[in-house]
Amino acid sequence: MKLIVSRSNLSGQVRAPPSKSHTHRAFLLAALSRGESIISSPLLGEDTCVTLNAVTTLGADVSREENRITIRGGDLHPPTPGGTVINCKNSGTSIRMLAGIASRLNGPTSFTGDSSLCSRPMKPLLDALSELGAGIISAGGCAPFTVKGPALGGDVHIRGDVSSQFISALLISAPLGTKDTCIHLTTPLTSKPYVEMTISTMKKHGVSVETTEDGYIVRGGQKYQPADVLVGGDYSSAAFLFAAAALTGEMTVSGLDPADSQGDQAVITILETFGADISRTGDTVTVRKTPLTAANFNLADVPDLFPIIAVLASQAKGTSRLYGAAHLRFKESDRIMSTAQFLRAMGADICETDDGCIITGPVELAGANITTFGDHRIMMAAAIAGLIADGQTIIDDSDCCAVSYPDFIRDMQRLGAHMREE
Repeated sequence: MKLIVSRSNLSGQVRAPPSKSHTHRAFLLAALSRGESIISSPLLGEDTCVTLNAVTTLGADVSREENRITIRGGDLHPPTPGGTVINCKNSGTSIRMLAGIASRLNGPTSFTGDSSLCSRPMKPLLDALSELGAGIISAGGCAPFTVKGPALGGDVHIRGDVSSQFISALLISAPLGTKDTCIHLTTPLTSKPYVEMTISTMKKHGVSVETTEDGYIVRGGQKYQPADVLVGGDYSSAAFLFAAAALTGEMTVSGLDPADSQGDQAVITILETFGADISRTGDTVTVRKTPLTAANFNLADVPDLFPIIAVLASQAKGTSRLYGAAHLRFKESDRIMSTAQFLRAMGADICETDDGCIITGPVELAGANITTFGDHRIMMAAAIAGLIADGQTIIDDSDCCAVSYPDFIRDMQRLGAHMREE
């Protein structure tokens, strides 16, 4: 369906949706743990449900109740030969981390996805799994592909600047090997907070990771232990709420743990640098509309924030530069291109660069027809831009927000946004 957005003033209070990144990791590590783990308040979006269905296919026992998932794991195995192909739809996190796990299982596991996922890079990870001893069948280094284990461990070399999910996949699967796994990063690591989140989650399940000069060592033979997890609010999704408030009114967002390891908590510092009126009490953050001033931001570690930070920059006085995020070109869409395209269509003064953009504001935005490329973060960023644009903004795909924030439109409407689906 299409989403029609008109100029609006928002106010009120809303709870942040659960963290997608934490939910993926909670499901995977519970499935690897021998015993019962309870995951409370998980995000049940399209991507995380892909992961949940996949661990069921691989042999985990999953029980679903209201606001709670119970997983009994510890004995994963490939599907029977010629059996289920794991369809990861549009979830890069799922296919990459599951490929790592599959490399340690005794037998072949096949993966596929939608057209977007099948065009996203997998070759660096598949090459790394092959270096560890897994058998790989792939045409061109993208999905569909088959991984045959078990890989036992050893030294592995991989770029750190393509996707942190590759590194997380190697880390999560490493304890399943009988040998130590030594991960050597051949380029600097981007999106480092996501890798740190993975390591922190592994520690909660009883597995340790050692940091080295050029990467990590994970000792083989470690056993994941069951652990109960309460999934906190998602700072990546909350960023859209914060931006809506900073541009249109006032909003309090609850459920955001200040001690959470999510790298996208940096959005609060970014807003403060723009000059936003923002305050924090416990797990609540309040943002109020105020004039913004341009600033420069290195988004290497927080690339998911790029589309919505670009929207904010379009309304900040002066010229802002967003940089350090060339890996955005390999997301659900080429997010640098797709962000520049929708903002330019709305009248923004934006110039695309190799690793970000240069944008000058403030500019009065005008409604336009927006193509999302099926990318949830482009859809939500364009919707926020539509709240301050003259006329109607027509967004081609309202459903894609279900990947990370299924209640986005409903929450926006409750806060006073003029949005409707057609």
